[in-house]
Amino acid sequence: MFKFVSGFYCSIVNMERGHSSGVKTPPTRGVVQKSKNKTYQQSYRSCLRASSRFALTPALTARRLNTSRRAPRLHNITEKVRPEHLDILMKTEWKLAYVTPLYQFRHTQLQSYSRQLSEFIAAEKQQGLAVEVEGLQSSFRVSFSVVPGMTEADDDAETVLIQIHSKPMFARQDKPQKPVWSGWLTCINGNPDYLQSLPQDFICLPLFGSSGSEVLTRLVQSWFQQTFDCCFGCLEISETCLHWLAALWTNCHSESSIQRLKLIWTIPVKPVLQVTYTVNPQDAWDLWSDIRKEPGEENEGEDGRSVDIEEVTRFIQGLKNHFYKHFKLDLSAGPLQQVSTALGSAKYSGRIKISSSRYMITTLTLLTEGALLKMPI
Repeated sequence: MFKFVSGFYCSIVNMERGHSSGVKTPPTRGVVQKSKNKTYQQSYRSCLRASSRFALTPALTARRLNTSRRAPRLHNITEKVRPEHLDILMKTEWKLAYVTPLYQFRHTQLQSYSRQLSEFIAAEKQQGLAVEVEGLQSSFRVSFSVVPGMTEADDDAETVLIQIHSKPMFARQDKPQKPVWSGWLTCINGNPDYLQSLPQDFICLPLFGSSGSEVLTRLVQSWFQQTFDCCFGCLEISETCLHWLAALWTNCHSESSIQRLKLIWTIPVKPVLQVTYTVNPQDAWDLWSDIRKEPGEENEGEDGRSVDIEEVTRFIQGLKNHFYKHFKLDLSAGPLQQVSTALGSAKYSGRIKISSSRYMITTLTLLTEGALLKMPI
């Protein structure tokens, strides 16, 4: 069953039976250097077992996502980043992870790292540990490259792109290899106090994205851990972070149409309900604009008004109130699982797709902050 009320559209799906209904709702306005040994690796792995949300770190329980941040600004990174790099970054959904600082990683040694990782994968394949990817593969070729222009602050290390190429074993000899796995490590607007406290031999690229075979992802991570004495961990995108993305992306609507604001909640009832809430972009903008216009909320930063967590909370609560008015169902009863607009999409499971280069820096800044907070340091 589907219902419509001007401005908003919503569907409710019974996760077990597949039944659905919908509605639109009306609009309203100097640390100690770490040694490379098994004890260090084991201590990090023990930390990885501790569960935590994106906004709360098990080792640093007093730290949370910033409660105020700059409003999104247009970044014309197409002038700095090569088109082929942007093409890879923007056409893929990435699975996120955090990675601890890399010991003795050098951007000048990427050609050597390409050869080492290729040899590592080949060795694992000979031992039967590298499961076939997209059919029988004859060989794997790895390429590391720097992505110039993908930094924002002076302390940010250059973004590194990794690609694994291969071709079917029985393909013609003249057939070129194709990418079967891609990944990147980045640090955008990293915490300067933390970055400056690292010893000289450590490089911090805390945000890791991967796309492709899970087996290859594990092999790449294993090689990094053995080579640079680092550890990887799953990076969920917490509900707080999803709220931030919904608000920040909506804030961009006047300059770049978000086309629609789509939010998905999971309500823990029996059977479980999935609620998909799609908001007309102008109605989302009107609600956000009214919240931003409220007296006493002026907060000018160096680059214009900042956005506060109180505004974000009121925005999300306003959307929930509209839903409750028509369905008598409180969305606060379940977790927000996904947010998407024309600018990108993000899932609680740690998957992100960035669809607009002009706001890529804003999105990656938030995710970098979350990666640094999640690290068990």
